[in-house]
Amino acid sequence: MLKNIEKNYSPNFDLQKRSKNKIKFIIIHYTGMKNEKDAIDRLTNPQSKVSTHYFIKLNGKILNMVPDSYVAWHAGKSKWKNYTNLNCNSLGIEISNSGHAFGYKKFNKNQIKSLILLLKILIKKYRIDLRNILGHSDIAPDRKKDPGEKFPWQFLAGRKLSFWHKLNLRELKKLRNINSSPNEKIRFSKNLNIIGYSNSNLATIKAFQRRFRQQLINGKIDKECLKISESLAFF
Repeated sequence: MLKNIEKNYSPNFDLQKRSKNKIKFIIIHYTGMKNEKDAIDRLTNPQSKVSTHYFIKLNGKILNMVPDSYVAWHAGKSKWKNYTNLNCNSLGIEISNSGHAFGYKKFNKNQIKSLILLLKILIKKYRIDLRNILGHSDIAPDRKKDPGEKFPWQFLAGRKLSFWHKLNLRELKKLRNINSSPNEKIRFSKNLNIIGYSNSNLATIKAFQRRFRQQLINGKIDKECLKISESLAFF
């Protein structure tokens, strides 16, 4: 196990233990608060009714807030494929970042280094499918934007810690802002459903873009988005 994990337990979790084989997903969040101390205080305050399993600080130090065998309260109302209320089947990782509301910044090298080490351990321990390493906005697109378009999904996929398409980015860019036909938009919606998204409304399209087409988040289904969705639907 990682040497730099500190215990800073939250009282916010389900008291009944779950079995190891219940854990199918890892959900990544940003804290979305002005400063790190406030985020930690909130996650350990019984009145907040929110928590996470792991918290990655700005300096890369990892806090363990809820043991893996208990359900933490991090996902809220959520859906992915046939799963609802993903708290029951997931581990939550919060990364200290002020988020879109308070000057969204890139995640720093210390944080990503710690995240890589943590993901390697959790994926191996619980045999997590790479398609089940998700962002909060993937499972709750109508409510959430985190971890956002500055999160390095492609970088993690290159280290077999997430999933990503294998398309040529230069060729893909040529398809950007080229309108899709009505039939192509229907295909895109079907592809989103195959990937795991619960619908294809504007918020979900933006969630898809924050994850897989991070250079432009406009909620429009262009031919670039269509091409990416087709690649991922048959990943």
